[in-house]
Amino acid sequence: MQHCDSLFHAARILTQDAGRSLLDDAALAVRDGLVVAAGPVARVEKEWMPDKRIDLPNMLLMPGLVNAHTHAAMTFLRGLADDMPLMDWLQQRIFPVEQALTPHIVRVGSLLGYAEMLRTGTTACIDMYIFEHAVFEAAHTAGLRCLGGEAVFDFPSACCPTPQAALDATRDLAETWRDDPLLRVAVNPHSVYTTSPRTLKACAALAEELHLPLHIHLAETPEETARCLESCRRRPVAHADACGLLRPGAVLAHVVDVNAAEIALLKDRGVRVVHNPSSNMKLASGAAPLPAMLRAGLIAALGTDGAASNNQLNMFTEMGRAALLHKLTERNPTVATAQDVLDMATLGGAAAFGDPRLGRLEPGSAADFIGLDLDAPNLRPMYNPVSHAVYAATGAEVRLTVVGGRILYQDGRFPTFDYAALCREADDVRDFVVRKLA
Repeated sequence: MQHCDSLFHAARILTQDAGRSLLDDAALAVRDGLVVAAGPVARVEKEWMPDKRIDLPNMLLMPGLVNAHTHAAMTFLRGLADDMPLMDWLQQRIFPVEQALTPHIVRVGSLLGYAEMLRTGTTACIDMYIFEHAVFEAAHTAGLRCLGGEAVFDFPSACCPTPQAALDATRDLAETWRDDPLLRVAVNPHSVYTTSPRTLKACAALAEELHLPLHIHLAETPEETARCLESCRRRPVAHADACGLLRPGAVLAHVVDVNAAEIALLKDRGVRVVHNPSSNMKLASGAAPLPAMLRAGLIAALGTDGAASNNQLNMFTEMGRAALLHKLTERNPTVATAQDVLDMATLGGAAAFGDPRLGRLEPGSAADFIGLDLDAPNLRPMYNPVSHAVYAATGAEVRLTVVGGRILYQDGRFPTFDYAALCREADDVRDFVVRKLA
């Protein structure tokens, strides 16, 4: 018998391994933050002796979901600016409030966002915001994985007066969190319409120098395309490519207004595309050509965007909407299948995050997983767990969230922070926003 730190026994395990195996009456053995065994409980128990055994009767375990594009701190703006076009939403409501932000507000907003993510089954996210050191502090407190970096603009933010200051902040983040096993840094130019070609090239140079991934909003709306054509005489994808941003592994959020030739270019460049259906629908940005991207072999992930443009950070909601949206736009019920969408939220998210250990449950994978309550009435009867995860689950069925073998959420409790105190802090932040807009 070999030793392991913990053994989780559940009714069913949805592994997302290469064979998309489904295990009944099964167990996961976890050691040093990794899955060391996954299989029938009788076999795992014969081979592994745990320090701690956790029995989860009538629960479905599955890989934790990866929110591949978000702005976690923007929970403090949830519901503040609804039913507006993107540019009006940004320039009239969001940017004015953000000019008065403080690290404290960003930390509180981020921790509240992470609480929501953990509560609804997200174990890793890719973040972009300002005062990103406060975002990382909140992620460290919550315990989930985060890939993030300071947002780079050509105009001053509350954190950084110049784009160079934002790049310097990114460099400092990379040095500060260099040895953290859960937190990684990306270079985050906000978009082609908020950064000059010179700034975009500087972002690409820093990513090259420090061996960091790039993360940018790209081709989000036809208006962005029109602006880019007017200012640069190139469409956003071609402009990003000319500035050196379309590097292997680069994370491109939204990618709504693209044509077939641009999809082929993105595939050739080896980028990761993050689909944000709820945000795109709410802001009427359009429907990304996801089925065409998948047919072309692009690696696609899913993200919620921020709570100001989605109102929730729930990846189960995002999966369901992604599947339904494209059946409607294509008038084809066979596209964006439940398995396609679950793959995007797990394996595609792992690819965007840059960690192949995520998104699956098998020996050698990260012990990042969630447990869904199979007693929930909307999950009965169960014929196909993949179908239920995408079409029936709401996120409220999540009773357990584990990252690196560590329980971060269980049955309403967050072991790593005081949730009641966080709620009081969030109320104080709301008062700040109301005063700012008065």
